[in-house]
Amino acid sequence: MTLRELTDDAFLGGKLHILQPAKGFRSGLDAVLLAAAVPAVTEHRGRVLDAGAGVGVVGLAIAARCPGATVTLVEIDAETAALAQRNADRNAMADRVKVVIADVSAGGRLLHDPSRPDGLAPAAFDHLVTNPPYFAVGAGTPPASRGRAGAHQMAEGSLDRWIAFLATAAAADATLTMIHRADALADVLKALDGRFGHVRIVPVRSHVEAIAGRIVVAATKGSRAPLEIRPDLIIHGADGRVLPPVEAILRHGAAFAI
Repeated sequence: MTLRELTDDAFLGGKLHILQPAKGFRSGLDAVLLAAAVPAVTEHRGRVLDAGAGVGVVGLAIAARCPGATVTLVEIDAETAALAQRNADRNAMADRVKVVIADVSAGGRLLHDPSRPDGLAPAAFDHLVTNPPYFAVGAGTPPASRGRAGAHQMAEGSLDRWIAFLATAAAADATLTMIHRADALADVLKALDGRFGHVRIVPVRSHVEAIAGRIVVAATKGSRAPLEIRPDLIIHGADGRVLPPVEAILRHGAAFAI
């Protein structure tokens, strides 16, 4: 991928500079919200796994906010994974951020395979984060390349295998944070059932009168605490401007506590 096909975008008020494709799937608001919603990472519980990492925005934003974090970015597309590595290098985070090429949708069996990629293992991570493909295969206009299609589209049953992978990678009491379409909530809850508990759901709305288009979901492995619906996150005020709490997340790297 040549520089002409890439854009160089600033995130977190310029703390991160990310190369990403000029066309097709591009990281933005969802990625930054997701990274901000990951619980505070400490050196004693600092192993973070970003599944379906794309060019690395989520994992690198976590690493920028949490100096004690070590982050493993898992991406299936080799070209995209190479771009994630470039982004880790150019943001001086290569010592804490590792890129692994693997298929998350293979499920938990991948982690039990002796030939699994180096850096992946069962029960090896304290915090798991994911922004899975939002649409079913066949929905909408398919992207031109197979790699880009994987960023947008998920085959039937893949979300369950995706969560199974994360549950297998999770250490005891590990946290999971994900973002998805609001209308995928039933599928998300079904996939979490029996794997992660104390599910907390934050609907995300573009403005106060809008229907929620996204949900941020947090959960804890093995917890039996009940599900909670948390207050909505509203992005824009009546004047169309980004509201101050969201501005703090997007521009200043503030945490988004769930």
